[in-house]
Amino acid sequence: MDVQQFYYDNKIVKKFIYATLVWGVVGMLVGLILALMFLFPNMTDGISWLSFGRLRPLHTNAVIFAFVGNAIFAGVYYSTQRLLKARMFSDALSNINFWGWQLLIVGAAITLPLGYTTSKEYAELEWPFDIWIALIWVVFGVNLIWTILRRRQRHIYVAIWFYLATFVTVAVLHIVNSMELPVSALKSYSAYAGVQDALVQWWYGHNAVAFFLTTPFLGLMYYFVPKAANRPVYSYRLSIVHFWSLIFIYIWAGPHHLLYSALPDWAQNLGVAFSIMLLAPSWGGMINGLLTLRGAWDKVRVDPVLKFMVVAITGYGMSTFEGPLLSLKNVNAIAHFSDWIIAHVHVGALAWNGFLTFGMVYWLIPRLFKTKLWSLKLANFHFWIGTLGIILYALPMYVAGFVQASMWKQFNPDGTLVYGNFLETVNQIIPMYWMRAIGGTMFLIGMLILCYNIIKTIQTGSKVTDDLAESPALEKVTKHRTANEGYHSWLERRPVKFTIYATIAILIGGAVQIIPSLIVDDYIPQITSVKPYTPLELEGRDLYIREGCVGCHSQMIRPFRSEVERYGEYSKAGEYVYDHPFLWGSKRTGPDLFRIGGKYSDNWHLNHFYDPQTTSAGSIMPSYRWLIENKHDRSNIIGKMEAMVTLGVPYTEEDIANAEESMAEQGLKIEKNLYNDPDFARIYEEDKKYSEENGIEFVDMRDREVVAMIAYLQRLGTDIKVKESN
Repeated sequence: MDVQQFYYDNKIVKKFIYATLVWGVVGMLVGLILALMFLFPNMTDGISWLSFGRLRPLHTNAVIFAFVGNAIFAGVYYSTQRLLKARMFSDALSNINFWGWQLLIVGAAITLPLGYTTSKEYAELEWPFDIWIALIWVVFGVNLIWTILRRRQRHIYVAIWFYLATFVTVAVLHIVNSMELPVSALKSYSAYAGVQDALVQWWYGHNAVAFFLTTPFLGLMYYFVPKAANRPVYSYRLSIVHFWSLIFIYIWAGPHHLLYSALPDWAQNLGVAFSIMLLAPSWGGMINGLLTLRGAWDKVRVDPVLKFMVVAITGYGMSTFEGPLLSLKNVNAIAHFSDWIIAHVHVGALAWNGFLTFGMVYWLIPRLFKTKLWSLKLANFHFWIGTLGIILYALPMYVAGFVQASMWKQFNPDGTLVYGNFLETVNQIIPMYWMRAIGGTMFLIGMLILCYNIIKTIQTGSKVTDDLAESPALEKVTKHRTANEGYHSWLERRPVKFTIYATIAILIGGAVQIIPSLIVDDYIPQITSVKPYTPLELEGRDLYIREGCVGCHSQMIRPFRSEVERYGEYSKAGEYVYDHPFLWGSKRTGPDLFRIGGKYSDNWHLNHFYDPQTTSAGSIMPSYRWLIENKHDRSNIIGKMEAMVTLGVPYTEEDIANAEESMAEQGLKIEKNLYNDPDFARIYEEDKKYSEENGIEFVDMRDREVVAMIAYLQRLGTDIKVKESN
């Protein structure tokens, strides 16, 4: 038998682990800053790039794609080589994957705080980065697949199944959701509008959680848990059922993020049905992971690696029980838009992704550096402070969610809302925000302890070198099934066919849900009174997107008595036909804005941006004074309107030719309205006089960013006649 010698590439694993630790600290630190902003809303007063709306997508991207993403690559590159008994296909591709991914993260860290964002959850990066993501992902996929084709182990292990499904599905999700029309170097509009855009986005958004935060980590679980416990996986058959049912069912569940919205009922109900079915394969995976530790519980009590992994798998089970629960319409009616969702997301992120990463790092580093972990006591302390941090983070957010839902829906005997002022609900949950900040601080301290422990471990170890390995070459066998060979065993030695079947499994659900929205003419009922945004309103909408307002305010009034009474007539699908992208939101830290148009004066909006607490006592919204100070760049309005025409918005040639004149006219009208406030008139005239006397360029109020923002807000929800609301 021909025994071949080769080397496993450990250096690429080391690079990805280093990146995981660095970006983990950054992402969690930004998250803690955001938690503190709920308590001290003006802590970054006047610094636009440190505002909540701009930092929030930085936090989610840093934690998901930088921290978790690098951890995935580290675990995949380490385990794949050993499971396939082959070095990665190309060292060059491995390094392009690493440096290309870090360049992407740096680009996100620069552009997101500057306000360059699509506003779409987990897909905020603008079009040049979308192209870059696709290219780097293909590099990763080519490297993975060619390594599989050059393997020396005939049957591909369950972890590899999940890695393949991750590569294929993330590629499909990213490409479909990133269909956009560029307007400039860092500005684009979604190719989809309104309801269609929402459907595609949450098909992507839910399955980004499924196939970036779940399936690769399940692959890591199937490799590292048995390794750390020195036990075989509990059930091979259960792993088969777990894999195929999970990847088929998961892809259908996205619409459960859009229950009671303007999405057609059949799509909502389809999402609910598959979300409930999803509980079975998800818990099958959890059971397979936990029962792998049977007979090893004595080791679990003393080994911090296994402690982290047990809590991670338990967190996965809790999250995947809660997901189907939240998809039930009666539960969703209570939980959606509340802090309950924040708790749900972070149980999965902190416990499942965070703790499994920590356990993997504690297991890998001593082996890469050929030494022992520097301090087991510190690792155990990290485990306990991290666990307590998760509890102190999640439990208050559950309480906050229940309090919000209860207060939002209470009525007096005369039919009026008990808590008609939205801020009454905000003030009640401030203590829970304090506890969340404390829990987040504890989790970050645990992360810093991990980094310190790893640094000290590295200092006691030796230089990372490639491990020598040997294995017989893979002999060719018949392509057909042998007499005693099971079908799945046969499929495992046919990786190309396996990948094709997995691709078909994930495409079915997406096709059934999305294609009808694109080809059925009456999918969205038309409303003749709905017109495109004026040029100034379109510019204001772009500013709304830039400032991340969608992170705190929804634009979707659901058909509940409480919401109609509070906000106005419930939202209709036809009202969003010109929205590229949709801005329905996921969380109500502030009230819904869909019927805000005409509810307050232009002066109120100006004062609200300048100092929210003066117009809304107890508000935790930060000041947006730069909107009032900045001159608005409207030089690209023609390009924006032409792009909208390409996407189906019925602007005429005359509309486009007169865009600048239209903006000047509407801006002047708003400026005149602002003069109704004597204080504004006095300060504005004093500022103008001072600028003229000192040779400073003075920008007319009509040309400032805030005027465009006011124009947009005053337009919202005014296309149809609505019921008067409180």
